[in-house]
Amino acid sequence: MTFRPAPCPSVRTAPAQAAWRLSAAACAAVVGLVAANGAHADAGAYPAKPVRMVVGFAAGGGADVVAGLVGAKMWESRGQQVVVENRPGATGTIAADSVARSPADGYSLFLGSQSTMVIAPNIYPKLPFDPLKSFTPVSQLVSMPLLLVVNPAKVSAKTVEELTKQIKANPSSMSYASSGAGGPQHIAGELYKHMLRADVTHVPYSGESGAIADVLGGHIPYMFANLPVAMPHIQAGKLRALAITSLQRNPTAPDIPTMVEAGMKDFEVLTWYGVFAPAKTPAPVVQKLYSEMQQALAKPDLKAKLADQGLTTVASTPADFSRFVQNEVPKWSTLIKEFGIKAE
Repeated sequence: MTFRPAPCPSVRTAPAQAAWRLSAAACAAVVGLVAANGAHADAGAYPAKPVRMVVGFAAGGGADVVAGLVGAKMWESRGQQVVVENRPGATGTIAADSVARSPADGYSLFLGSQSTMVIAPNIYPKLPFDPLKSFTPVSQLVSMPLLLVVNPAKVSAKTVEELTKQIKANPSSMSYASSGAGGPQHIAGELYKHMLRADVTHVPYSGESGAIADVLGGHIPYMFANLPVAMPHIQAGKLRALAITSLQRNPTAPDIPTMVEAGMKDFEVLTWYGVFAPAKTPAPVVQKLYSEMQQALAKPDLKAKLADQGLTTVASTPADFSRFVQNEVPKWSTLIKEFGIKAE
């Protein structure tokens, strides 16, 4: 018998309507209840109940967008649900730890990124989990660039060159926001600061929604924001995009030059999101998860939605994703050591 949780007051509308979204407390209750009604279901019957996908950042950020869109398409034909749960804080490590401690049955997943799985181990001395040993990689879903954006009402710069001049002229009056210490937005901000040789203040938040809200409010001059989060504000004229952090221009925003075009040599910072299950999750369950994600990402309507958001779909196999994560470790650790980045 398939268990379907009844709607409750904590449910919020997801980016795609079919994905459910609950508070942490409500999700815990749902997970506990369904566990009592079939926690030992075999891989052949999987999934026999809703699957929980935990996001380590606040609602409204890039990770939240990806989880909602992909989760809504998984098992769509079977009427099964993916419950998206937001547990922000500590660069996603709080959410990651909650999944690492969950039963390895495929019903608790973590939407991870390099922020949590690669960078956090370099800035937090004692994590309660091992990113490489406490999880089974399932699939990388997407990758995307960041946008260097400013508040046009507060910052007159229309190009990276003009912003650079303003920062150099008075660095003490400038600051930039990020979704948290050690994340790609922080790395991009420090890389830009390093190239300018200017002492600009970094203001970290517990998620991208808070960071971009303060840029929109004129409290922080600029930030490197995830493309899908920033684009609606750019289109509304509330933010101005100066450059993109990929090596090539993005089809979603072809008029925005790259940081390299703006004179920042070899400047490339991409963010990625992928799904991880707890370690020792049975291989047949992992394979079913990967197959479902691959099918979801291949659906034309989802591909179009992701492309419209500036996201590049990946859908890597579990083995390929595992190798990718392991190769990311030395790249990011080098940058962290070079810039002296620490948890704030």
